[in-house]
Amino acid sequence: MIITVTLNAALDITYRVPRFTPRTAHRVTETIERPGGTGVTVARLLAALGHRTVVTGFAGGPTGEVLRRLLAEEYGTERYGTERYGEKDGEGGGGADGGGRRPDTPGAPGAGRVEEALTPVSGSTRRTIGVVDTATGEITRLKEAGPLVTRAEWDSFRAAFTGLLPGADAVALCGSLPPGLPVGSYATLVRAAQAAGVPVLLDTHGEPLRRGIAARPDLVATTAGELTALTGFAEPVRAAHEARRRGARAVAASLGGDGVLVATADGSLRAVPPRPPGGDPTRACEAAVAGLLSALAEGLPWPERLSRAVALSAAAATAPGPGEFDHAAYTRLLPDIETTEHPL
Repeated sequence: MIITVTLNAALDITYRVPRFTPRTAHRVTETIERPGGTGVTVARLLAALGHRTVVTGFAGGPTGEVLRRLLAEEYGTERYGTERYGEKDGEGGGGADGGGRRPDTPGAPGAGRVEEALTPVSGSTRRTIGVVDTATGEITRLKEAGPLVTRAEWDSFRAAFTGLLPGADAVALCGSLPPGLPVGSYATLVRAAQAAGVPVLLDTHGEPLRRGIAARPDLVATTAGELTALTGFAEPVRAAHEARRRGARAVAASLGGDGVLVATADGSLRAVPPRPPGGDPTRACEAAVAGLLSALAEGLPWPERLSRAVALSAAAATAPGPGEFDHAAYTRLLPDIETTEHPL
């Protein structure tokens, strides 16, 4: 089981218009609603790779209810541990193990699932709006701030998160912090995962990233731009090693069309696709996180981790929506990813 933490989950709404022009009215040709927030999107990609994933974080108000309903409809699940793979809830007739649960089958396309264990909050879950210009494929995004989380709600989440850790193979801490949470919230969760012996990936930005790195996560996944902002170094390899020196055991950076770089105690390794993938860079980055996280949970060596991250990024960048990727393109690209090692 892999846990993804999305403290600022969202309902992702995509509007498609024939051509987007600022300061004009637009007729929307299609509206799509999906569960959103980086950790939720990563969980959906992990499920498509064949992993069982539990989505945690916060959800509240009417938007939160829609997010939960969409997850339940997509995966046939409700709350964590209440899967509906049998003919009726609780009968256990549909699982291959006779207990109503499918066995985990990492790597089998579509064999995974997503369960939700979102902590209720009094505020309303945010929305992220994407406007797609169908003529060019370009996307304009609007992101709300998220609900105000109280101290009691944060304490409730931490207790639930700690209770899930004993059954986890890996944890991902993803995205921004909603209003009300301490800037060191991710650092707190990194330490909780470490105390339980669960490897943890951190994917955030700004001050939460700086605090989180100091807590020594197993892997930081970010972008070259974020590493520059964090360390002051523009050269990605130098920036990644500086970030690792500050506490992270390994640091992976997405380089856009130039692949993914990782800095470890043994040196650095870079994986490059055979051609620039194009498409949506946000979806590519989320897919890279999913690829790294799935490989971390499976204990794969670094060359295979990076190859998976790069192939999945390319296959997701041009997919119809977040949390989706082209399985055929992924399978075709995976053996063609080139990796170069740079020992210390």
